[in-house]
Amino acid sequence: MPNPKRKMSKTRRDKRRTHYKATAPTLGKCANCGDIKMAHHACPSCGYYDGRSMFIPKS
Repeated sequence: MPNPKRKMSKTRRDKRRTHYKATAPTLGKCANCGDIKMAHHACPSCGYYDGRSMFIPKS
């Protein structure tokens, strides 16, 4: 397996890693109750997804 001939500097390593950024999850409004929920997930407050009840939430 190939190995580097010379040590890669911290600057060069960090330049490569600049594209790996943490992003906030996409949030949207629930169509049923209007609460904020994650996109493509069932609403944690009312339990609805795409107009259908997926589960009964705990109070």
